[in-house]
Amino acid sequence: MTTTEDGMSSAQGEQTVMVGGAAMYPSRTIVENAVNSSDHTTLVAAVKAAGLVETLSGAGPFTVFAPTNAAFAALPAGTVETLLKPENKATLQSVLTYHVVAGRLTASDLMSQIRAGGGTAQLRTVQGGTLTARMQGSSIVLVDAKGGTATVTQADVLQSNGVIHVTNAVSLPS
Repeated sequence: MTTTEDGMSSAQGEQTVMVGGAAMYPSRTIVENAVNSSDHTTLVAAVKAAGLVETLSGAGPFTVFAPTNAAFAALPAGTVETLLKPENKATLQSVLTYHVVAGRLTASDLMSQIRAGGGTAQLRTVQGGTLTARMQGSSIVLVDAKGGTATVTQADVLQSNGVIHVTNAVSLPS
């Protein structure tokens, strides 16, 4: 383990960032990194319950908008527990895949699409729905099908099979 000029640690020269108190290695998959983030234990449990580990470990690339534990906790009481029940697996899969866009879209890519779209970008999710991205000051904000908003609080966490953008809210499909 070495430390780079910007103070980030690296193994074999890889650039890492910290998420949820854990190093995120660009050579690892989305799932291999996410399981180490203490801020994403609810998301990881949901991905496992939905049977999406293999998918998100695949070649991708994927852009994942990853809600924190606090984002899941802000949902109405009992929502997460209900979604995690085996009989609600299809609904859980729908909610989770609504946070995934095919391709590797960095914050710069998203901002370019927002500029090209005259202030908004329509992102087609793996679930089949649309997230609308817009700028709010220097932050990227996602508007879901129900009108809810999620702000990207940490962008460009690069993975071997895509990129993660940490968000402060759970986006909900229609």
